[in-house]
Amino acid sequence: MMLKPSIDSLLDRVNSKYSLVILASKRAHELDAQAQPTMDSFESVKSVGQALEEIEAGNVINDPHPELKRERLRMEDEERKAQKDREQQELESRIREEQNL
Repeated sequence: MMLKPSIDSLLDRVNSKYSLVILASKRAHELDAQAQPTMDSFESVKSVGQALEEIEAGNVINDPHPELKRERLRMEDEERKAQKDREQQELESRIREEQNL
């Protein structure tokens, strides 16, 4: 039985089997969490197979600068928390104003 996509075609896109496993696993988890697929149709019905198909197509790659991505995600998270805090303070302020009327 021939598995598709083949390991050889996948290793043309990723530099090691370890990196391939990690990338496919992360992408499969994203797909399971309802992430937007990068392809219109898949041969595989399972998320791991779909992730491998996306990798073979070149739609999913390893981030060449993971530390920059981590920093960007951390900053986005801080901004979301700050926005939530601002909204909470605004809500509390409105409640106090309405109570004083």
